Amino acid sequence: MRKTLIAAVTLMVVGSLAIADAPDERVVKTTKARHGQTLFSGTKLKSLLTKQRIETPAQVEYSRAWIDAQPKAIKGDAEWQCLSEALYFEARGESVKGQFAVAEVIMNRVDHDYYPSSLCGVIKQGTGRKYQCQFTFTCDGVSEKINEPAAYDRVGKVARLIIDGAPRELTSGATHYHTKAVNPSWARKFKRTATIGVHHFYRQPTRVSQN
Repeated sequence: MRKTLIAAVTLMVVGSLAIADAPDERVVKTTKARHGQTLFSGTKLKSLLTKQRIETPAQVEYSRAWIDAQPKAIKGDAEWQCLSEALYFEARGESVKGQFAVAEVIMNRVDHDYYPSSLCGVIKQGTGRKYQCQFTFTCDGVSEKINEPAAYDRVGKVARLIIDGAPRELTSGATHYHTKAVNPSWARKFKRTATIGVHHFYRQPTRVSQN
């Protein structure tokens, strides 16, 4: 059981993460990402276009048998590692569909103007700041050790596939989610886009600046 920090309220979530609202500091991107891609301002991640890329299936089957039959992800890229660790520590107990859904949320945040423009930036946003940690495992004080190699290999495949362009079709652009056991205040303001397993998914409204 991990504690998830949402604004100034500490919520208890069993086996998964409830993603908090964005911290006060906003990170504005200079480049927007197209659907299924990750574009970064100020950082070029060559691994997305090099030998670490695997052929992405046209369709994804959200089953244990299907993901286990996929090629093992090639390790080494920092962005892949950040996403794999986030999925391992926060979603390894979920179904394959649930893991893809969590990965979608993280990728959607990368694409959103409100959040950092890299996977590692999104996942580590707020780490070390009281009540601002976005992902529990980055600031809960628990040692980050990979004790289940098979589970890590599995989420590593999920991470590789979604980075390399697997369809994001489960959550309709969700940027937030929480378990059914909690009811954060932002959930009343954001549009619910999906419910998968024990999680509700939401899309943060796009704020249009006015002159």
